[in-house]
Amino acid sequence: MNNRIWLYDTTLRDGAQSEGLCFSLEDKLRIARKLDEMGIPFIEGGWPGANPKDVQFFWELQEKPLTQAEIVAFCSTRRPHKTAAEEALFKPILAAGTRWVAIFGKSWDFHVTEGLKTSLDENLNMIADTVTYLRSQGRRVVYDAEHWFDGYQHNPDYALQTLRAALNAGAEWLVFCDTNGGTLPHDITRIVREVLAAIPELAGENPPARLGIHPHNDAGTAVANALAAVIEGAQMVQGTINGYGERCGNANLCTLIPNLQLKLGYDCIDSAQLQQLTPASHFIGEVANVSPDERAPFVGRSAFAHKGGIHVSAVARNPKTYEHTSPESVGNERRISISEQSGMSNVVAKARNFGVNLEENPEIGRAILQRLKQLEGEGYQFEAAEASFELLVRSLLGQRPSIFEIEGFQIHCNLLQGCAIDGNPKGDRVDTHSLATIKVGVNGEQLLEVAEGNGPVAALDAALRKALVKFYPEIADFYLTDYKVRILDGRAGTSAKTRVLVESSNGERRWTTLGVSANIIDASYRAVVEGIEYGLLLQSPISLAAISG
Repeated sequence: MNNRIWLYDTTLRDGAQSEGLCFSLEDKLRIARKLDEMGIPFIEGGWPGANPKDVQFFWELQEKPLTQAEIVAFCSTRRPHKTAAEEALFKPILAAGTRWVAIFGKSWDFHVTEGLKTSLDENLNMIADTVTYLRSQGRRVVYDAEHWFDGYQHNPDYALQTLRAALNAGAEWLVFCDTNGGTLPHDITRIVREVLAAIPELAGENPPARLGIHPHNDAGTAVANALAAVIEGAQMVQGTINGYGERCGNANLCTLIPNLQLKLGYDCIDSAQLQQLTPASHFIGEVANVSPDERAPFVGRSAFAHKGGIHVSAVARNPKTYEHTSPESVGNERRISISEQSGMSNVVAKARNFGVNLEENPEIGRAILQRLKQLEGEGYQFEAAEASFELLVRSLLGQRPSIFEIEGFQIHCNLLQGCAIDGNPKGDRVDTHSLATIKVGVNGEQLLEVAEGNGPVAALDAALRKALVKFYPEIADFYLTDYKVRILDGRAGTSAKTRVLVESSNGERRWTTLGVSANIIDASYRAVVEGIEYGLLLQSPISLAAISG
């Protein structure tokens, strides 16, 4: 039991307070079920009664419960000079039907007198009365000691009184919250030790309540603070997926879980569930509509990426040379980056990923490396566009079939200003209307197609798809997921060389292609065309695997 760490996810409540984040009801349900699949024991669902969406969320889970996780309702203590039994805010909490309720109370005397505008004694009554009432209603209680570390450092005697009030009333978890996120790990260590010394029954073999930690990341130490508390005896860790949360966020469970389990040997979730960590991180990021942090520890795309030639050579011999843990253990994968800093080992390792053995043909490998360095000198960056690099390698190997040929295109753009469309006046609004005409050759047949778009790139993409879908119906499943433009030399002004990155998907896989040109339309055209070509090579009978030679 001492080796078990109870994970408590608050993505749906504390994480939802992150600036720019807004979960729909369906979003919350999808995330809750994903966390349940991961084996997270406690999932804080929100504050029932705070808004209709949270009320509906708890109702939905009563109808279709989670498989193993405890869903937790969140609320504050009662208000001053009331009784918990008459407090209206507890009615929706009880109606939510959860076995566990998390209650936060004030630990810092400054907050009691300035925030609540009440006496220190009344705050103790509020904590005790709330916990006692919820226990009388058959609920088990997690007590979140808000601003615990700030309160303890300002007035340790009173902070301990608030903790004892919750403990004596029947709270089963006492969670130390670093609400302002400014405490450093050495103070976390010291204060947890002092609390256990001041309330020795909490350190016994069968304590009346167990300790938890809820750190925020305002000083960039949330994960370190959680680890420090666990080492000193905390058995619950509260955090969020991807570190979402108010201001600088909460402790990132995607970093904490593998550190606790793989590095410190604690029992959090089983190994098969740990291997879901990277996909879960990306899934929840997609639901939240937040781009993933490519450099996030353990789950980031770059977490196990190797770029330097010496690193790549060493990792090929033994991954432990430059990897602190196995990428597979957290559901990630090793990646070899290709750039002008690459050595031959990078090219060989990268080509091996798509079934090409350059060790048997070192002359071709050197030619690929030379061409790579030449193109990167012109502004290409293949480490961010691995699909384009694969097409480059196939081309130099003579393994790139001619699926279609672009024989020419024209794009016309019109600005419509201050006009009315369908009887709706637009005033000073300016609309950009683009029309693309493209000529494509497929299997000796020429096609001429026209398409409109809300910009020149959109129109060109639509015209190309319209022409090719007659021959390759699978193109209907392709779509652009990202479009990025980078000016390579701003001093050249509007004539500067431009690099365009296009990320495409077929619903199952994603791939990135690029184009470079002094003309942004030309750069975009190159990236879009390669994106469609690579997607076809993945899905069509003339697949990359079939021509790997």
